[in-house]
Amino acid sequence: MIHRLLADLVVFTHLLFIVFVVLGGGLALRWPRLAVVHLPAACWGAFIELSGGICPLTPLENAWRQAAGEAGYAGSFIEHYLLPIIYPAGLTRDIQFVLAALVVVINVAAYARLLSRRRRPK
Repeated sequence: MIHRLLADLVVFTHLLFIVFVVLGGGLALRWPRLAVVHLPAACWGAFIELSGGICPLTPLENAWRQAAGEAGYAGSFIEHYLLPIIYPAGLTRDIQFVLAALVVVINVAAYARLLSRRRRPK
């Protein structure tokens, strides 16, 4: 039971990280100090998508699932509703490149705006 809960927690954390990578630039507009945490996270997210690498959270989740005696993603609310968002069916390398480009464009725009606001005289 505990291993399954830990695996679900990893999936939920993974989703929060993805949302932070995509939208964190907007949060940094409101709280500029957040950029110190968001920029490395956004770079990591773009790197994983562009390189085809695997986020360390994925093997961790799989290890907890195996420890729970599960072979797949069946059963819980988190698995049913969140996993298709994180691991959509039909995800290809081309789609991963588009997703990485979106992350970069969204965040470059947010940080360009943040920098332009900081440069304006008050």
